[in-house]
Amino acid sequence: MKIISKTLRLLPLFFMALALQGCSDDDDSGTIIQNPLNIVEIASANPNLSSLVAALQAADGDLVTVLSGSGPFTVLAPTNDAFDAFLGDNDLADIPTDVLQQVLLNHVISADLTSTDLVALGSGYRSTNADGAGGENLSIYFNTANGVSFNGVSSVVSGGADIDATNGTIHIVDAVIGLPNIVDHAVANSDLSDLVGALTAGGNTTFTDLLSTPGDFTVFAPDNNAFSNFTNPNGNDIPNVLSNHVIAGTTAISSSLVSGYVSTAAVNSDGDNLSMYISIDGGVMLNGSSLVLQSDIVATNGVIHVVSEVIDLPTIVTHAIANTNLSSLVVSLQEADGSAANPMLISTLSGDGPFTVFAPLDSAFTALLDSNSAWNSPADIDDDLLNSVLTHHVIAGANVRAEDLTDGIMPTTFEGDMITINLPGNDGNAAKITDGAGNSDIDIVLTNVQAINGVVHAIESVLIPDTMN
Repeated sequence: MKIISKTLRLLPLFFMALALQGCSDDDDSGTIIQNPLNIVEIASANPNLSSLVAALQAADGDLVTVLSGSGPFTVLAPTNDAFDAFLGDNDLADIPTDVLQQVLLNHVISADLTSTDLVALGSGYRSTNADGAGGENLSIYFNTANGVSFNGVSSVVSGGADIDATNGTIHIVDAVIGLPNIVDHAVANSDLSDLVGALTAGGNTTFTDLLSTPGDFTVFAPDNNAFSNFTNPNGNDIPNVLSNHVIAGTTAISSSLVSGYVSTAAVNSDGDNLSMYISIDGGVMLNGSSLVLQSDIVATNGVIHVVSEVIDLPTIVTHAIANTNLSSLVVSLQEADGSAANPMLISTLSGDGPFTVFAPLDSAFTALLDSNSAWNSPADIDDDLLNSVLTHHVIAGANVRAEDLTDGIMPTTFEGDMITINLPGNDGNAAKITDGAGNSDIDIVLTNVQAINGVVHAIESVLIPDTMN
């Protein structure tokens, strides 16, 4: 990139600057001293930026005042030709004032970034002053692999970098940078090219149409490395896998994420939206496998978080492993699968289903172990007994969500005993269970953790079959 020195930059503007700024005379010698120029004054003195100056004035806001302030700012200044291409057959007056304001603010970064700074970073994101989804400022993507480009649509012109002002830096660019939606951001970032390819495979426009619409979306975007490592081991429908990376109806920036479940746009065979478990302990982890690498890429219609792995459609076992509050259940399943009486529960609950699983929390297993002084871990429980206990928590052949429950139903479990479900539960919970041994008032404390092969409801106590009574 050609960098113009400060001295050479200011010489052509010297006389114009005098006209704009006036001059001062040294009392002793009468020497003329040039006053320093801010961003607006430099733009006003450059005839190739007259359309930008006109746009700033037409925006009918405080932009001129703001960009004349102390800053610091980095301004990406489109040339007159860039504005001509942007306007087409329209005039500035044809652009709604509020839209024009936001477009112009999308060229302003509240930091002083020189070309040296950008080249040292290579590529990445900064926030502009334009309004994005969720009350956040829009992100802008820069890449210095071939010159300096922004959002993949506008590049710094030859000789247009590093124009120094008193309140920041101007870079002259060859195109007006529109307000990016989620698809625009994905297309601009070469590290997401495999995602874009998957979204548009076979000429499909379903995803690009959806994610270009107004609204709020949170997209967990696998990078190219994640796609390279994804083998689709379960043979799942790829469009549904891609849908499992989208949360519709919300812009969830990283600071608003909490540990727990959200619903994605992916669905099971009944059309129920799948659940995703988010853990924020030691970074943001999704379904126990995919780590957020780059957060808060803000678009007009939502936010993108770049992730390390493709998030496959979760099974019941996936959800159990992902949630650390179900770790004792996972240990018990592993112990059962390793026993002589092995019912292959992990393999079964990873299979086609559907299943409904009432999953005891860790505290429930702790209480069970404490009830017998000979038990310190699930390994101490007789294999046949452990298998009976675990299968007493499974209803096979049905995906029973909370809204499907009715008072007094008595489904038969995989173990063979019936359980009784009554509505409502205690303390505001949706339902309560009486197990095969007659233990009652066991609350369902979390409902509708939806997997591709069934649904999980978390319960406060371990269900005991009649064989243990």
